[in-house]
Amino acid sequence: MKISHLALLFSVLLVLIWSSVEPHDRLTWWLEVFPALAALVILFATYRRFEFTTLTYALIVLHMCVLFVGGYYTYARVPPFDWLKPIFGWHRNHYDRLGHVMQGLVPAMVAREIFVRLQILNRKRWQPFLVVCVCLAISAFYELIEWWTALVSGDSAVSFLGTQGDPWDTQEDMFCALLSAIAAVALLSRVQDRAINRLRAQNT
Repeated sequence: MKISHLALLFSVLLVLIWSSVEPHDRLTWWLEVFPALAALVILFATYRRFEFTTLTYALIVLHMCVLFVGGYYTYARVPPFDWLKPIFGWHRNHYDRLGHVMQGLVPAMVAREIFVRLQILNRKRWQPFLVVCVCLAISAFYELIEWWTALVSGDSAVSFLGTQGDPWDTQEDMFCALLSAIAAVALLSRVQDRAINRLRAQNT
């Protein structure tokens, strides 16, 4: 494993360990960090067969850290976003929105790298549209998971849902993911292409 990738792995494990020490609510912690833990296992198991660019790994690690912080405090109680509430006149803690921005941005870069490197599409013009569709599908499926969790666990899922009394929370979460996915494709595609080309050059 490359030194840069080991450094990213070490960093995310440090944040994970920190977040696991006396979180606000243990059930919420497990619910929030489980997707990141599953992703870590998958990425580690597939590293030799499909090594992502360092750019993509860095974005994945950033997303995981957002999940770990949210798991530790719960999304409605992350202190910096509580401090910002009176400054911007927010009626709620918007750390949850940051989580859903990452839910669009990072899967967009992951999906796009897979599309490009595996040459999944013959017609490249469809690529941006389909990448955004993948991200929106992930966001919608995550909202279904939250719904199913709430049905099973009842009141104990309130912190996990993080709606904070907002009746449009689900739609707003998906909209954040959609916008960030579009922004990622529009702004980071060329940067990712250069990273992919460097990786290919290193492996030849």
